[in-house]
Amino acid sequence: MKVLLTGASSFTGYWFAEALAKAGAQVVAPLTAGRADYAEGARAQRVARLGTVAEIVEHAPFGSERFLDLAGTGGFDLLCHHAARVGDYRSPDFDVAGALAENTHNLRPVLGALARGGLKGVVLTGSVFEQDEGAGEEPRVAFSPYGLSKGLTATVVEHRCREIGLRYGKFVIPNPFGPLEEPRFCSYLIRTWREGKAARVNTPDYVRDNIHVSLLASAYARFASAVEGGGPAVRRLNPSGYVERQGAFAQRFAAAMRERLGWACGVELGIQSDFSEPLMRVNTDSAFRYVGAWDEVAGWDAIAEFYHG
Repeated sequence: MKVLLTGASSFTGYWFAEALAKAGAQVVAPLTAGRADYAEGARAQRVARLGTVAEIVEHAPFGSERFLDLAGTGGFDLLCHHAARVGDYRSPDFDVAGALAENTHNLRPVLGALARGGLKGVVLTGSVFEQDEGAGEEPRVAFSPYGLSKGLTATVVEHRCREIGLRYGKFVIPNPFGPLEEPRFCSYLIRTWREGKAARVNTPDYVRDNIHVSLLASAYARFASAVEGGGPAVRRLNPSGYVERQGAFAQRFAAAMRERLGWACGVELGIQSDFSEPLMRVNTDSAFRYVGAWDEVAGWDAIAEFYHG
């Protein structure tokens, strides 16, 4: 299977590329910029490793002339469209229309060129924070303008796939965590524990769906293969990991790191006063059951090794 994977320099994108390659796929990864432009931080580490699992095509943002030229070379079985404008995804001023335009730039000619070359289908990455995704409080509104842009992108991509006659599968991401991620909640926990302090969780009551990125990537590779193979009713997968309150997840993470790193890994749960987001939003398909043989102990070991360095 030959896969054209966008967004492979992102946290989840790199792990998707690795999982696809391990499953036997030939992965081609167009990047928005050149390798030299990714000079520091977690993204630079990911791009450096990406070249070992995928063929990198530089300066080829989605829908650009260079991307269209790549699409026209033919031979791709699957387009895995993982790239999306993110920016300040929490901002209320996030440009929804601009993000939709960027995410679907020249989509019809891109799909047409790929279809002429033998493309079988498209796997689009979605987010549990979109409108009408996951399970939780009704109505399931988008968490933010960014989430709204992702939901609109899915509507447009599905429409264009139906129009051209391509298989369409949507892979919905919850809250991934693991090696090579940008500084977020887990890195805050590690940084605080390294300083010998207890980490404080200010929103312990939110019910979220945290998932090991390696488990998520394994589910992605399996789902992509199913879409490429045209299995019955292959439309979407909403892979789920640890569904629990954020306070409970922090304690789970602490226990795993305490055992492996020998630190105190203290956790203080605050009294939550900010309920600006839905209290609960989680995915609904157990990734543990979907993937089957996945080593949870090794997943925790990899995180400890990454942060210990």
